[in-house]
Amino acid sequence: MIETVKTALTRQKDTLWQDALGALSIAVILFGALHLPSLV
Repeated sequence: MIETVKTALTRQKDTLWQDALGALSIAVILFGALHLPSLV
């Protein structure tokens, strides 16, 4: 299983930062949406 993860990471090295940025932006949007009712 570790070998599968290693090969997947080496193949997707170009788009890995884009995936991480997308996941981070989704987390920020979710965090903001959950705290929006308390600000209004």
